[in-house]
Amino acid sequence: MFLIETVAASQSEILNNILKLYCPGGFDLDPTYSKGVFYKGVPGPRLKYDIAPQEVAVAQADCRKLPFADSSLNSIVFDPPFIGASQRDGKPGIIKSRFGYYRNVPELWDFYRRSLAEFYRILKIGGILVFKCQDTIESGKQYLSHVEIITYACILGYYPIDLFILTARNVLISPNMVNQQHARKSHSYFLVFKKVKSKIDYSFLHQGGRNE
Repeated sequence: MFLIETVAASQSEILNNILKLYCPGGFDLDPTYSKGVFYKGVPGPRLKYDIAPQEVAVAQADCRKLPFADSSLNSIVFDPPFIGASQRDGKPGIIKSRFGYYRNVPELWDFYRRSLAEFYRILKIGGILVFKCQDTIESGKQYLSHVEIITYACILGYYPIDLFILTARNVLISPNMVNQQHARKSHSYFLVFKKVKSKIDYSFLHQGGRNE
């Protein structure tokens, strides 16, 4: 029997394992498709969208307002930007230039929340959302994006059914970094959510506190 583990150094291995476990019929939609490099060694999605399409086969749409009916899709793969930049930071840097970014992390998180709500609208009951994300640091503050995403997804009604960790072989180092104050992020997450009643009671998240 082939054992699927939660940690891997290969993105294609993680995506193919998610397909085996949760989406045997393939992925329906990627709303931030870009050029499709994300799917190297992986069957691509049936529907390809982006806010600024770079390929002829990719349609234009904002992932916060997609042209699909309620409860119409089985699965979504979401690989959004994960960089926030301080408004005082005038240097784009290597990572920001390559992958895009928001002005700050709170603005980025607002984008995540709106996207999660839209995906919940268009997913069928039992539908799967695969959300790739990475934690980040802004102005010396540690932003645990995966915690924010899981928390808000639970509030919306998703069940966090699985989590995968992708370890980086090569870590991009910005020339703008002078003094290191936090551990370098050399991993990212693939969060797997299901639109179904949660098997775990996360109701305390709705109340903004803990159940005693």
